[in-house]
Amino acid sequence: MALLASAVSVCLVAASAPPTPLGVGDRLFPQLGNPGYDVAAYDLSFTYSGSNNEPLKAVTTIEARTTADLDRINLDFAHGKVDSVEVDGEPAGFATAGEDLVVTPEDALDEGDWTRITVRHSSDPVYSDDRQGGWVRTADGLAMANQADVAHLVFPCNDHPSDKARFTFHITAPDGLTAVANGLPTRVDRTGTSTTWTYRSPHPMATELAQVSIGRSTVLHRAGPHGLPVRDVVPTEHRAALEPWLEKTPGQITWMEQKVGRYPFETYGLLMADATTGFELETQTLTLFERELFTEPAYPKWYVESIMVHELAHSWFGNSVSPATWSDLWLNEGHATWYEALYAEETADKTVAARMKAAYGASDRWRTAGGPPAAPKPPKNGSKTGIFRANVYDGAALVLYALRQEIGRPAFERVERAWVARNQDGTATTADFVRLASETSGRDLGGFFQAWLYGAKTPPMPGHPDWKQNPVEKAAGKQPAKASRNTHGE
Repeated sequence: MALLASAVSVCLVAASAPPTPLGVGDRLFPQLGNPGYDVAAYDLSFTYSGSNNEPLKAVTTIEARTTADLDRINLDFAHGKVDSVEVDGEPAGFATAGEDLVVTPEDALDEGDWTRITVRHSSDPVYSDDRQGGWVRTADGLAMANQADVAHLVFPCNDHPSDKARFTFHITAPDGLTAVANGLPTRVDRTGTSTTWTYRSPHPMATELAQVSIGRSTVLHRAGPHGLPVRDVVPTEHRAALEPWLEKTPGQITWMEQKVGRYPFETYGLLMADATTGFELETQTLTLFERELFTEPAYPKWYVESIMVHELAHSWFGNSVSPATWSDLWLNEGHATWYEALYAEETADKTVAARMKAAYGASDRWRTAGGPPAAPKPPKNGSKTGIFRANVYDGAALVLYALRQEIGRPAFERVERAWVARNQDGTATTADFVRLASETSGRDLGGFFQAWLYGAKTPPMPGHPDWKQNPVEKAAGKQPAKASRNTHGE
């Protein structure tokens, strides 16, 4: 009886304890994500008033399986008003704690249960200067840029790339506007003076890759390799000027398929946003670009095309194969930068070796400023793109160049193809890549990768003993695609 009384007392204390924010313990974003459940699917509904200064009405429904006994469910959500929450159709209590929405269902959930969480809320596209969010206000509407840690400013979620899920979107907007989202359209419903578009993707996706575009847009369709649907979303008034760039996409997809294997999703396309962001973003199946990248005459043609390939390469590296933690970001950006550089070499005579030599000369400074490629320094407070530094772009591509020098081109190309084939639609770690490279090359590469990925100083480059660190920083090819085009970021 004493033991029973003690257990009851513990349960009552736990149930009455104040809600607290949780996280999955990511080294760079410790409060992101939540333990205790695995999301299988999101169903997101947004109703847009026609003004991008006003909150959208929204409903987020989450299908999840519990991985522990839960009397509370923590969701990441921090920039909207919550009107109500239901768990399995029954009203549930809710409270905020830090950047978490803490939900208390009427009945506790057992490990292994399937549950449905429905949150009715607003989604506000206006942010304070110190906490910029996922909605990007364009000249005629909205788009999304949720990387790395701000999807939960748009909708309640488990906001960490380790918990990928399927997505369905329903976007309602006034007549005269067009809404597009990740995946392919499944239906269009017109009611009165508004239209609702529904989009769905069968492939799991990280929250940071979600995309919704609303604006005075034209959707252009063309065929890619093996009949792949390619659709682009452009401001209607700029359609003619953008078409010469858009028609390059099918050939670029073919080029990437020759390098690493078949494109991994159901569609691809470019979203040209009339907005100034300072970056491009690989939102899954519908990549976000600043329109001015294509209409500003100062950018050379080869440079623009290589940026297009950088973002396309993320379809394999970062989207289909997502990082298990944000410290694995180098696997995304290093590979995208690698194929960007390789494309420039093969199409514009901008040699990879010259770019990598320049990167090598700056590498020690990049490591000092941002940490080594696989152990980047945490971002500064409030900087949602603070981890996107040169060390995970050209600095990480330099690691791949060193690997190719170390094991030879044929083995390196086998590693690349095996990486995307084995991990398609999943997540993977730096340790997974090290194991695969060792297995494929028939050599233990643990020491090689330890020095190149985690060392404070850059190791000697195999095959290039003459390469040295430069005392004065020099440009190393293009700038990071998510930093300013004028600097290497932090």
